[in-house]
Amino acid sequence: MSSSNLTSSLIYTRYAGALVDLAEQKKIVDKVQSDLDNLQAALDKSKDLSEAISSPIVSAREHARVMEDLAKMVKVQDLTKNFLGVLAQNRRINALPGIIKAYEKIVAKRSGLVDVSVQTAEAMNKDQVAAVKSKIEKALGSTVRLEEKVSPEILGGMVITIGSYMVDDSVRRKIERLGMALKSSANQESLVSNLKEVG
Repeated sequence: MSSSNLTSSLIYTRYAGALVDLAEQKKIVDKVQSDLDNLQAALDKSKDLSEAISSPIVSAREHARVMEDLAKMVKVQDLTKNFLGVLAQNRRINALPGIIKAYEKIVAKRSGLVDVSVQTAEAMNKDQVAAVKSKIEKALGSTVRLEEKVSPEILGGMVITIGSYMVDDSVRRKIERLGMALKSSANQESLVSNLKEVG
């Protein structure tokens, strides 16, 4: 991770951690989470809004106005509204998407949830998702929050990522292993043939 990315990550975590602490005190962690989800949805929906919060030439006052309008539109909690105001005042409003992700991670960690990413070549149906989630929870002994990713390039099977630990049971990986085995076998046969010629 570069120094700039590390700095950004620390900023996200610091602000998100402060927000989680305040939300816990007021017992509105889930409500604030819902606010943040709605804010992210609004950012995803509006290119102009995303550009406005990321632009370095927009003044702090203008950022504050944009956030105030957004807070009214999304109808957020007072805590979330005040938090957005602080971000604008501190010229950190461009960090909002990163803070939203950090908030989710902190809440999940404090509640004992384990984030698990599952990649499949095609989207799973509800029954398949439930079955995979159940097996992973049984194996880990923890409640899991599953993130599904569709990656056609893996061809089939699945890739499961839990933190820095990854289980690659994809068809692509099996083909790669088969290719390596065949190459190794061909090299061994070539070596044996060469040794016979020498003998």
